[in-house]
Amino acid sequence: MDYSEIGLPPGVAAVTTATFLVFTEGPAVAADGTLYYSDIPNNRIMSLSTDGTSSVWRETSNRTNGQTFDQQGRLLHCEGAEFGYELGGRRITRTNMETGINEVLTDAYEGQKYNSPNDICVDGNGRIYFTDPCYDDRSIMEMDCDAVYRIDRDGSVKRILTQPDIQRPNGIAVTQDSKHLYLVDSCPVLGGNRKIWHFDLDDAGQPSNQTLVWDFGEGRGGDGMRLDINGNLYIAAGLTTPRGPHEAPTVPAGIYIVTPDGDMLGRIPVPEDTLTNLAFGGDDGRTIYITAGKTIYTTRVNTPGQVSYPQWR
Repeated sequence: MDYSEIGLPPGVAAVTTATFLVFTEGPAVAADGTLYYSDIPNNRIMSLSTDGTSSVWRETSNRTNGQTFDQQGRLLHCEGAEFGYELGGRRITRTNMETGINEVLTDAYEGQKYNSPNDICVDGNGRIYFTDPCYDDRSIMEMDCDAVYRIDRDGSVKRILTQPDIQRPNGIAVTQDSKHLYLVDSCPVLGGNRKIWHFDLDDAGQPSNQTLVWDFGEGRGGDGMRLDINGNLYIAAGLTTPRGPHEAPTVPAGIYIVTPDGDMLGRIPVPEDTLTNLAFGGDDGRTIYITAGKTIYTTRVNTPGQVSYPQWR
């Protein structure tokens, strides 16, 4: 019997999600090896110690999504608006891990609140880059665009990418020589981009020379992304069950490893929807932590990750 051909009984509807017990995102590894990650619908940030103990690190996260550490070991947060914008901060904040003080770096651009800050990275010069799409209720938008921003060391904020060059910016990564920026452009509509872009960065951190690295076609494209020390991209993408007519079942869930020149090196399969992001950690930088649905996965790779704050020496 082919069980996949057994349909719904008459009068029975397909299952839908009633509630989320956890939805993992925003992984970042501290110098002591602790993993910090977001649980967006439950409005909290969790921690996973090196001995496997998981606990609530911050009870109210203002819908924090993406996170990363800067060169000083401070944890940066994209406070978003997904899973209920009423509790979302819609801003970028930074926590001093020694004092616990959380400060606001930016909460508006030219007088308008951000849409839903999603992912964040730091270059070798200490400049911060973050994406600001809107994936949920777009009626909350005060801006007329989805964009990428840069926070310079003096605290000033500049919009550096937006439509029509990109559609819906999501994951973002920058090399530690501050010369290259990679962007996940993932627009969940019919015909929307599911692309990975590369940009050159000048001395001021301004992007140019947009080129295509990879196109996931009609399947679910990338979400989060990180780089190894050789410059290869590790992209969290795909899913098993399409969520609507805008997605085809052509991209199975996994971490896709792609060279900067656009050659596919391989895929690390992940057996869960929805795969969101990853972070490098471990004593040698070769452990990957993967956030996916309700689960944190881990694996080992051959090449250490490229990070702004070296967790390994």
